[in-house]
Amino acid sequence: TKQNILVELPTFWKSWHFRRQIDSTVKMKFCRWKSTGVFVTARHQDEEIEMTRMAVQFELEDLNMRPDPEPLLTEMIHEAAYQENTVGLHRFCPTENIGKIDREVLHSYLRNYYTPDRMVLAGVGVEHEHLVECARKHLQGARPAWGCAKAVDVDRSVAQYTGGMVKLERDMSNVSLGPAPFPELTHIMIGLESCSFLEEDFIPFAVLNMMMGGGGSFSAGGPGKGMFTRLYLNVLNRHHWMYNATSYHHSYEDTGLLCVHASADPRQVREMVEILTKEFILMAGTVDVAELERAKTQLMSMLMMNLESRPVIFEDVGRQVLATRSRKLPHELCALIRSVKPEDIRRAASQMLRRKPAVAALGDLSDLPAYEHIQAALSSRDGRLPRTYRLFR
Repeated sequence: TKQNILVELPTFWKSWHFRRQIDSTVKMKFCRWKSTGVFVTARHQDEEIEMTRMAVQFELEDLNMRPDPEPLLTEMIHEAAYQENTVGLHRFCPTENIGKIDREVLHSYLRNYYTPDRMVLAGVGVEHEHLVECARKHLQGARPAWGCAKAVDVDRSVAQYTGGMVKLERDMSNVSLGPAPFPELTHIMIGLESCSFLEEDFIPFAVLNMMMGGGGSFSAGGPGKGMFTRLYLNVLNRHHWMYNATSYHHSYEDTGLLCVHASADPRQVREMVEILTKEFILMAGTVDVAELERAKTQLMSMLMMNLESRPVIFEDVGRQVLATRSRKLPHELCALIRSVKPEDIRRAASQMLRRKPAVAALGDLSDLPAYEHIQAALSSRDGRLPRTYRLFR
């Protein structure tokens, strides 16, 4: 549907059939692709677009009401890190733009970005020659519903990291979905530019992210759960009032962002921010061999467990080829992970700390430190925030 078309550029069609039916599968998918604008009447198209508008409106309302703010914070941290460019632009449709989506807008988008040079046909469990034969038979020379006009408005901008702060004051005292009250929390996310997935430091950053780990304070433990990661040992285990501390790593073709999300009572926001800045400073410090080996083993374990699923293999093939024009096999990735040394982690973290921070804050922000103070803490040796003095309390 058109709703799915706008979700993500590297769209993958997934279909599970016996090998002898692969030819009819490709043909069926091609007909569905064609029918989005050729074999559907204008009345049905208008109804479908109106239903999609309603679905987008509902998703935006749900995003603002849900107790888990992670999707919204991810949007905000990118907006702060890449102000008004590329991945810093809104990923979620602004409410005022929902009514502007029509058939022409959709076809313009598809005409500019759904071109053969930006597509990958991936297959798992099928002979390569047979898949190529089916692609030539059903896709070569096909005319899409949006026409064959040359793309003219393709944005090829390169991400420009700026750093900065995005704040959203909001009452978080009534986000509980049930009768049990949910504690009022303030959410902070601090990020620094890492690297793209094409650079050599991508693997060290992936290991660093796994070494930081983290999660929720009420998360159940168990083997491989990450209870020995730094954010558990140094943050959640030592500060009972923190509800969450989790590390994330977002990597793109021309940039990357490593960030840590934490949440706590609004009265302890300043202390929470200082704990995070200290952890960032410690990333460039001494790396224990045991914790490094544990992080590498956990990363390889997650990689291999995910690749036991055929849908994940299928998506991995498509994404890697689309992004890098080639695919690294699991044993190649594991060899790169094993080769990461403590000095690689320190070098990558030291380079990251030279950049301006990106900060996203959501909730009661009355005690949030100034952006300049957070930047000064990340530039210091110990990660402490500058002391502030008040004449009146």
